[in-house]
Amino acid sequence: MTEIRLKEVKKAYGPVEVIHGIDLTVASGEFCVFVGPSGCGKSTLLRIIAGLEGITSGAVEIDGAVVNDIPASERGLAMVFQSYALYPHMSVYKNMAFGLENSKMPRSEIDARVTRAAEMLQLGDYLHRKPKALSGGQRQRVAIGRAIVRDPKAFLFDEPLSNLDAELRVAMRKELAALHASIGGTMIYVTHDQVEAMTLADKIVVLQSGRIEQVGTPLDLYNRPCNAFVAGFIGSPRMNIIEARAEAAPDGLILSGAGFRIPIPAVDGLAPGDACSFGIRPEHLDMTDGDPDLSATVTLTEQLGGETYLYCDGDGLPQITLHRPGQLAVQAGQQVALRIDRSQMHVFDANGDTLANGVGA
Repeated sequence: MTEIRLKEVKKAYGPVEVIHGIDLTVASGEFCVFVGPSGCGKSTLLRIIAGLEGITSGAVEIDGAVVNDIPASERGLAMVFQSYALYPHMSVYKNMAFGLENSKMPRSEIDARVTRAAEMLQLGDYLHRKPKALSGGQRQRVAIGRAIVRDPKAFLFDEPLSNLDAELRVAMRKELAALHASIGGTMIYVTHDQVEAMTLADKIVVLQSGRIEQVGTPLDLYNRPCNAFVAGFIGSPRMNIIEARAEAAPDGLILSGAGFRIPIPAVDGLAPGDACSFGIRPEHLDMTDGDPDLSATVTLTEQLGGETYLYCDGDGLPQITLHRPGQLAVQAGQQVALRIDRSQMHVFDANGDTLANGVGA
């Protein structure tokens, strides 16, 4: 297995710097996922690791060896792209074997590798078919199989499931997780899909504008975001984030804003008069018959059978999303009183940096 390390990696196109001094270690055998909005640099960073993009400064290391000047073909990495890039005139077997044949590998070894990969990916019955006779999910499995047979040092995936429909994406997520469990290789995966990141990753790297915002396990980032950007980006539906101002209170502080005054315990780094914001995930809001923290009007109800989503508007508030288990008999136009779970309330300073992840009961 292989460790990949980036040290102060920068990338510029002329005067425009797009990667700003990235430091990152992907441990041997780790499934690391890069996420971030479009244009944040995640695919560029993956291509830098692969050797398909040069760097302006810094170092890329594979197992401790600097590979800045090593071409992609000699880095021992396998990349799976968003497009399947299969040879349409070749069978599944030939597509998977082609690279090995070019390297003059013995036929017996090629057969063994292709057979093993086909069994892993449940492609054994399709080895003699052409790509046009396969579904989208099967074609993507062939592309992954073509990477597996090379026995690479690490696998690099650039949004490999984005061309698949929703049902196939779910199936392929499971297959990728099973593949990682089976072969245990180092994998770096680029996606914009929250569910893929949360379900596949051992470690998530959140990128914005060519910089790393936070690195951690999926639940670390979900429960303890370092700033409002990560808090709002990780999780689906996204966290509700509301602007406020701190006021003094006998037992702590009051967060005040348009139509609300929410008492909370004291928060280190937040003083009366400070501008701030607070965040609460949709599942940590509930409807109450008592004194509400927020009052809003339901604009849309989504009943999904086992769970319900409510989308609400309030004077001066952003759209508020509420997620509850079960089936709620709530209709559009209905007024709702909402209570915030203080233990799950995130408080951010005026710059968006986290002051507290949970403020007590």
